[in-house]
Amino acid sequence: MKNILLPTDFSDNAWNAAKYAIEIFREEECTFYLLNTYTPQMYRATYLDGAPMERGLNDLAAKNALSELERIKNKIKKELPNKNHRLESITSCDILIDKIKSIVVEKKIDLIVTGTKGATNAIEIFMGSNTVNMIKSVTSCPVLAIPEDFGFITPSEIAFATDFNHFYSKNELEPLIEMAKLFKATIRIVYIEKTQKELSEQQQFNLNMLQKYLGEIPSTVYQIPEKDSVSETLKNFTKELDIYLLAMLYYKHSFIERLTREPIVKRIGFHTQIPFLVIPEIGMSDAFTKEKKKETPKLA
Repeated sequence: MKNILLPTDFSDNAWNAAKYAIEIFREEECTFYLLNTYTPQMYRATYLDGAPMERGLNDLAAKNALSELERIKNKIKKELPNKNHRLESITSCDILIDKIKSIVVEKKIDLIVTGTKGATNAIEIFMGSNTVNMIKSVTSCPVLAIPEDFGFITPSEIAFATDFNHFYSKNELEPLIEMAKLFKATIRIVYIEKTQKELSEQQQFNLNMLQKYLGEIPSTVYQIPEKDSVSETLKNFTKELDIYLLAMLYYKHSFIERLTREPIVKRIGFHTQIPFLVIPEIGMSDAFTKEKKKETPKLA
C-alpha cells in the first residue's frame, strides 16, 4: 500500500492537487494523509504576555483545521469514491516543512503531492513558496507539484531533464520508473546543451546506466540547445511535444543551476504549466560505489 501526503491550505489550488493525486492512483491501494498546519503567526500581533490568549487562539485554530479536514474528506468520499483508498487527517501547530519532514519518516510517505501557484505582484503565495521549500528541504521523498487549475491528463510521455553528470542509482530512479509503468508512458530524456556539443566519457557512461535501469520502458534521448534559460527551454520542449509530466532529479550543484545560475527548481516550481515530479538524490553507499567501479570502463 502506498502512503501519499497531501498538504492543504483548503484552497482550490490544494483541492485540485488532491484530485490529481487520487486520479493517479485510482487503481492502487493507498492511504492519503491530508495535512494542515497552522503557525503562531496569526496570534503574534495580539500576544500579550499571557498564555491564555495563545492557548485560546491555538485551540480555535485546531478546531477549525479539523473541521475543514473533515469537510475535505467528505468531499473526496462523495466526489471521488474509491474502495482502494483510505483517508487520514493530520493537523498541527507547526511549521509546514518541519511537520512534513517528520510525517515522511513516521508514516513512511512514498510521495508528496502539492499544488503550486505562481507569484502575484512579486509576492510569493502560500502554496507557491511552500512547494519550492518542500522541493529544496524534504530530501527523502519525491514531490509532485500540480499547477493551479491543471486537470488530470494521462501522461503518455514523461520528460526527464538531466545533464548526465550524476551517477544514477536504481532506487533514485524508482519514482520515475513507477510513473512510466503506471501510465505506460515513454520517457523523453532531455539534455540541454549550453556550449558542449558532445557528451563526455562520464556523461555517456551515465546515460548508458540510465537506459539500463529504465529497462524495457521506451525512451528517447533529446539533445537540445538552451534558449533564454533552462526553464524556458524545458517549457517550450514539453509544449511542442504535448508532454504532461516533467521529472527531474534534484541534487546540489546540478546542471540546472550550474548552466544558467538561475534557481531553476524555484522558477519551475512557480511557473511550470504541467505537473512537475522532483526526485531527491539518494546518497551513494559503499556497495553502490563498487558497482560504479565495476561498470566504469578502464581508460587506456
